[in-house]
Amino acid sequence: MNIKSTIDQNNDKAPTRIEKDSLGEQAVPATALYGIQTQRAQQNFNITGVPISHFPELIKALAMVKCAAAKANHRQGLLSDDKAKAIADACAEIIRGEHHDHFIVDLIQGGAGTSTNMNANEVIANIGLANMGFEYGQYDHMHPNNDVNRSQSTNDVYPTAARLAIVFFAKSLKEAVAKLQHSLAAKGQEFSDVLKMGRTQLQDAVPMTLGQEFNAFASDLGSETARIEHTCQQLCEVNLGGTAIGTGINAPNGYAHLAVSELADISGLPVRLAENLMAASSDMGDFVTFSGTLKRLAIKLSKLSNDLRLLSSGPRTGFNEINLPAVQPGSSIMPGKVNPVIPEAMNQTVFQVMGTDMTISMAAEAGQLQLNAMEPLIVYNLLNNSRMLEKSIRMLDERCIQDITANKERCAQHVENSIGIVTALVPHIGYDNASRIASQALRSSLGVAEIVRQEQLLSDEELAAILSPDTMINNI
Repeated sequence: MNIKSTIDQNNDKAPTRIEKDSLGEQAVPATALYGIQTQRAQQNFNITGVPISHFPELIKALAMVKCAAAKANHRQGLLSDDKAKAIADACAEIIRGEHHDHFIVDLIQGGAGTSTNMNANEVIANIGLANMGFEYGQYDHMHPNNDVNRSQSTNDVYPTAARLAIVFFAKSLKEAVAKLQHSLAAKGQEFSDVLKMGRTQLQDAVPMTLGQEFNAFASDLGSETARIEHTCQQLCEVNLGGTAIGTGINAPNGYAHLAVSELADISGLPVRLAENLMAASSDMGDFVTFSGTLKRLAIKLSKLSNDLRLLSSGPRTGFNEINLPAVQPGSSIMPGKVNPVIPEAMNQTVFQVMGTDMTISMAAEAGQLQLNAMEPLIVYNLLNNSRMLEKSIRMLDERCIQDITANKERCAQHVENSIGIVTALVPHIGYDNASRIASQALRSSLGVAEIVRQEQLLSDEELAAILSPDTMINNI
């Protein structure tokens, strides 16, 4: 079934225009800003159901690259004043958020991103044509390849735009991480006087405060924003101007430096030209590094979520040392049950990020010679992972962390009943005595302090001083 008959059936014989490419002719919806190559890609790659417009940052980044290229071409006399202005104006509209619904190709596609590049070329050309007073598809006046894609290739446009898009996404991610860290630190201050037991290997260890526990959570995230920023600096090294394989074929001398300089001005990012454009065209190392940074953050967030679920377990038969906010009923069969759904959702998010890190690694390794054809899969997963992490971090912060409360009595009860406080007595009564007392306490209903008093190993004053909260938790 050809595209025209599909349109006729689905849209009551909607008007079309005929476009041509090297494979023949097709009818394209008359009102579409995209053209025949975009339409072919849509027919070929119905894989994820996620079009590139799902990530506005990628569309804006593509427009920035196209605008920078047009300005560089104009400065070198390769584009007339009217064409350069038409392209720049069209790109400005896209950067403002207009026309994104015409970017329809699937994120995952064959051709190393060619379909994405051509989608941008066609949309920009048709916006430019309309602004110049022509009809969509009148490419004699503004051509997607000859004008919008001049001095470019998918192989330098697509990775450059992808790098910019990831950096744009990272800004929101860094803000979310910093806000979560602040909320955890605030809880650390709030819970600074709540004495509880620390645990190692899920066994009683030594006393600490709940505040110390939350301060440790906050500190653990402290370096992550700096790591994200460092990898973003690496992503700002681009291969724009390298064209097909990094040799710069079909681009004039000096174009690459001009285009990258224009891109820095348009994007506001410290983009710079890669030292070796051929290496930069095929190497996915910076994408792998960024994915590893996301995985590192994901692992920390998963551990945090695990701990929150464990500390809130119960309420009667678990640790029950903290209360997570009740955000929804937890069971269709057990009345009154409330589950830790927010940390659970975070866990599932980070599992996705950790799993797709392997996908990204495999796709990066699959590159051959001067190009990596699997780059769309890498870009899709990095953009998706960044968005999922950012949204889930904000969810965890706003729907969970900020409203956590402490069960002070339960925490105190755990300390009083714990065998772990015997560790504090080791320097005073010796390891052998401490071990014997711990074993005796486990076998009986007696507490550690009670046995020490019975055996007169320490006076009441000495025992009170050793087991005071200040002594046990403030020795550093």
